[in-house]
Amino acid sequence: MARWEPNAAARLADAALELFAERGYDNTTVIDIAQRAGLGKTTFFRHFQDKREVLFGRGTVDQLVTAAVAAAPPAATPLEAVACALDAMGREVFTLERRDFIARRQAVILANPELQEREALKNLGLVAAMADALQRRGVPELTARVAAELGAVVSSIAFERWSRNPTEETFGEIARQVLVDVRASAAVC
Repeated sequence: MARWEPNAAARLADAALELFAERGYDNTTVIDIAQRAGLGKTTFFRHFQDKREVLFGRGTVDQLVTAAVAAAPPAATPLEAVACALDAMGREVFTLERRDFIARRQAVILANPELQEREALKNLGLVAAMADALQRRGVPELTARVAAELGAVVSSIAFERWSRNPTEETFGEIARQVLVDVRASAAVC
């Protein structure tokens, strides 16, 4: 593959996932990833800070969620604003086109306790970002935190269903249904 071909970041991410699956995360170097992608180490570092970042990005999901909560209609309840964030995740992150990549990413994370810990920390950061965004909308702190935590539960359940769902149903559609189910479950408690 020529070095000048487009989509270097995607090529690096695909190469990394292939190597992580073949050799394991710990036995794969940045140089290995760059070589597999047909690129140099310098190009790798233009796109990613380290090999973990291939899996976790640079906080783009946090930014996406924060922007979606802020852009929710002014009259939206906290959970409706959270639903807007889940919709944005479905449009930008958990797309049908990325399902295979996301499934391979998840397999790598599940095979490595260090990466599982990083994923858990990233999810906590996402909850905090959502709660902060809700508070900036004027939602009281406790309500914002509860809505953000419920959003995380909904996102987790929706992700499980979406990643295992062979149909064309989108993450956003699944997340909206899960939110309805979670609200109904909470009413019973």
